[in-house]
Amino acid sequence: MTGTARHPHHLTLAEVEALARAAHEGQTDKAGRPYAEHLAAVAEGVRARGGTPEQQAAAWLHDAVEDDALSRAWLDSAALPQSVKDMVLAVTKRPGEPVEEYTARILATPGALLIKESDLAHNADPARLAVLDAPTRERLTAKCARVRALLGL
Repeated sequence: MTGTARHPHHLTLAEVEALARAAHEGQTDKAGRPYAEHLAAVAEGVRARGGTPEQQAAAWLHDAVEDDALSRAWLDSAALPQSVKDMVLAVTKRPGEPVEEYTARILATPGALLIKESDLAHNADPARLAVLDAPTRERLTAKCARVRALLGL
């Protein structure tokens, strides 16, 4: 085959958002809010921090595989740039994975740190934390601080 390879149509950011919202339909966060609100906040945080459209797409999908909202097979075959898939997998926690390995993978994956930074920022939002019971709030705050430290944030 000669010439340039044809690039398949990639999903638009709006299509990724719609897919993510549908995949997480009916799910709520620890505060009982619709899960899509968290995804929207993380994607907006990435955009506001100067993130690329690819990073914004990965932000919409950042919890989809981890939460089993979308399968790994779906992600592998999705019409998305490889960079988006790599970022999503980088920020996807694996069962039993040490936090040191998790954060090292994020740091080693181009573009992934900004997504995790935005995710941590929204998870640390005082308004979100305020509705949680004290032990949960303290556990999440400590966990967040540890991850931030390992990521150099």
